[in-house]
Amino acid sequence: MRALAASIMLALAAGCATAPGMFQEHLAASSESEQACAQWYQALDRAVDEAGVRDAQYTPVPGFPYLRADRFLASSAARASGDTATRAVAERLLELDLEARAIEIQNLPLWSGSRKEALSRTSDCGRMLLALDLARPMARQAIRDYAKVPDDYSTTARVIGLYPLTSYFFARGVRNWEAQAREAFAQAPEGPSGRVRFAPPAQAALTRSAVAGMLERARLDPLGQPLFTQREIELLAATYAPTFEVAITADADRFGELRWRRASATPEVNAAEPAVYVQRAYTRYGERVLLQLVYTLWFPERPKNGTFDLLGGRLDGLVWRVTLAPDGEPLVYDSIHPCGCYHQFFPTPRAHARPAPDSLEEWAFVPAQLPRIAEGDRPVVSIDSGTHYIRQVTVMHGIDSIVRYTFRPYDELRSMMRLDGGVRSAFGPDGLVPGTERGERFLFWPMGIASAGAMRQWGRHATAFVGRRHFDDADLIERRFNIDGLAE
Repeated sequence: MRALAASIMLALAAGCATAPGMFQEHLAASSESEQACAQWYQALDRAVDEAGVRDAQYTPVPGFPYLRADRFLASSAARASGDTATRAVAERLLELDLEARAIEIQNLPLWSGSRKEALSRTSDCGRMLLALDLARPMARQAIRDYAKVPDDYSTTARVIGLYPLTSYFFARGVRNWEAQAREAFAQAPEGPSGRVRFAPPAQAALTRSAVAGMLERARLDPLGQPLFTQREIELLAATYAPTFEVAITADADRFGELRWRRASATPEVNAAEPAVYVQRAYTRYGERVLLQLVYTLWFPERPKNGTFDLLGGRLDGLVWRVTLAPDGEPLVYDSIHPCGCYHQFFPTPRAHARPAPDSLEEWAFVPAQLPRIAEGDRPVVSIDSGTHYIRQVTVMHGIDSIVRYTFRPYDELRSMMRLDGGVRSAFGPDGLVPGTERGERFLFWPMGIASAGAMRQWGRHATAFVGRRHFDDADLIERRFNIDGLAE
């Protein structure tokens, strides 16, 4: 009952939160250019929302419509002390908003002017408004205070669903799945018949010393965050990309690029082009910022086993991530499905799991420990047919398959060409892929996750039914592992 009362108080507190009124000062400014820029953002937001093309990957900062945050930058804002650090954070928040604005402007179905000019004006106005706000101490403090990303759990749903009671039953189901996964990992996977290995693109890998040199640039960044060009990301992705070994028994097991078909309400997979979508991410470990490389596969569906199968539906996938040490050595691998489900960790010997603070909470499920990854080694991720569960992870040196996949930037998914004209994101304004709803949402709603089982956009992956955990939490690795050779 105490936990339930606390949940109710949290819900009430969230409902009472108000955004700062900083933007109203721009709207009422005596300067015509300042006022015009504020009105421009109002008009742009109105057009984006009316068209339903809001990009949900980043979170708008209340009171500052030209700033958006992700969980890593929100953690940077919380740690910022002094004007230099605040300015660095604010400039990155502006960059995230401009990135999202470019996608939203591109996706607008009707636009009377030039999209290039609209983006240019957005950039000019954003930089002007930011400069004005950074000159005001109250606005600087407000940026630090309001640059947050709410979690993807509904406290209201958990209160109504009696979460303190029902979570016990859900936790039991999670433990049963973990026991089955451990048992599957303990068994040797099926032979090569029906299994196809897809190797990364034929591209020269970087040496560890070259990677370490690239990561060293983080020391020159005010936020300790190494920044890379698109070409550098491709080189890093090729260096650490896994081989995917897929058990193919039906078309549902053939991964590929996403595309919009004519008059389709849900994006579909073109299996003729085995593609893996790549992006970079960051996590914190003490005072260090660690680079992560993320690889996403899309399958056409998870086939239903019968009428009452709650887990099957259109589109399925796998997200594989590696966290790198400053010297370029892989430390921890982890994986989810694009629904945020089935979060698993595969640590190397340098990473030691920390105990869970609560035995009920989903903390860090480790079905297998990997050996230390030498230079030139790469993981082989074995994927089952139908469920697309990871069956086994091994390590090999070099590449032993002539069947290869291609790389595609993950951001392509946010604005894809339609055969009937125009462009559209694979994701809706809520961050969900339309048409991928699962029957499990009717059973799992007391855990507070909207449309449990549906495919999701990066930044919207809640990965625990019991507890609160996100795939992009800035402290996800730090809280769950002690890592040798990294001072906290």
